[in-house]
Amino acid sequence: MTDLKGLNTMAVDDTARVTVLGLGLMGQALSSTLAESGHTVTVWNRTPGKAAGLTEQGITEAATLGEAIAASPLVVAVLLDHDSVHDALDPYVEALSGRTLINLTSTSPNQARELARWAAANDIPYLDGGIMASPDMIGGPDSSILYSGAESVYAKHRPLLELWGEAAYFGEDPGLASLWDFALLSTMYLTFAAFYHGAALVSGAGVPAAEFATRALPWLTGSAATIPLQAAGMDSGDYTTDVQHLHFTKAAADAIHQTAVEQGVNPAMFEHFKNLVDRHVANGHGAESFVRIFESFKNPAQ
Repeated sequence: MTDLKGLNTMAVDDTARVTVLGLGLMGQALSSTLAESGHTVTVWNRTPGKAAGLTEQGITEAATLGEAIAASPLVVAVLLDHDSVHDALDPYVEALSGRTLINLTSTSPNQARELARWAAANDIPYLDGGIMASPDMIGGPDSSILYSGAESVYAKHRPLLELWGEAAYFGEDPGLASLWDFALLSTMYLTFAAFYHGAALVSGAGVPAAEFATRALPWLTGSAATIPLQAAGMDSGDYTTDVQHLHFTKAAADAIHQTAVEQGVNPAMFEHFKNLVDRHVANGHGAESFVRIFESFKNPAQ
């Protein structure tokens, strides 16, 4: 049985005390940064033994989740997934009542909204966040964490949130932070995957990936500069062009696909792009910009 005795004794306006739940590399980095700034930090992990380096900083490792919650008016969850948040916190919902919960666990937008409803029903001020940084970046100039949910929570704790990096607020809808997070991550992952595909193409000719990278990086950097122009066309729906139309893109895509097959490289990822181009050309849009394939992502029926 969950021991709730004494769990609601902490003054809720004590913003100097923070509890971090989850001691993966990210949880450790967030906790360490708070301790370095002078916050009183308590940590908890389902599997004990991960706090050794943190306790040397004066961070307290709670023996139980109940003790961890009791230690602070602000609880930060950095757990595995949506289900793990409920598994950990549902038995302590009474203890959390009146305390603030900031959830930095990776959850889908609808999962974040569900957690926000659960929190509201139990008098738990709630803010959701998406971390746009690796653990080693936390606290540095390139770290950014996106937030959405209760603006009052964001405003009150913004000085603390900015210790971890840029704290960007996207509005009261608790699902917006994770939506932005996953949209940006998908851009990164697919860009990396495209680089891997290109590196595989030249690997058959004995070209090391490191050598390929020396040309890929400036090429991608230069190409990325056209993104704002492409975005303008996506927003307006105007895909007219006198530069690179879909007929041209189809010829290039066909040749790249054939090269991949000839080189013995798995063409599956590139085939998806090629199929989108083929579909738009077949539907009579060959004279339009290849940016038009955006419509196939936005409206799958197209």
